[in-house]
Amino acid sequence: MTILKLMLAVGALSALALSAEMHTVIQKDRAFSVAEITIKPGDYLRFKNDDDVTHNVFSMSPNMQFDIRRQAPGKSSDVQFSKEGTAEVRCAIHPRMKLIVTVKK
Repeated sequence: MTILKLMLAVGALSALALSAEMHTVIQKDRAFSVAEITIKPGDYLRFKNDDDVTHNVFSMSPNMQFDIRRQAPGKSSDVQFSKEGTAEVRCAIHPRMKLIVTVKK
């Protein structure tokens, strides 16, 4: 890779990082604060546990997999969604918790 190509690639990644937004989803009363959310590629979701119980937020959706693992009350975790698609987000401890994340430009 030439230096020019490398500089262009770094510039493109920097622009994506600068335009990324943070969206917050609250976990309270063993539920997510929203059932669905639409964000752009590169954006982050902050999962904030405002509940009095531990949660384990994860997604097994193709190309959008993540697992926050055990998240104690009062803790927050950030997840970046870099590709377009749809993720079904659940809690491994509370199976009724469900969130649909749509990522599109």
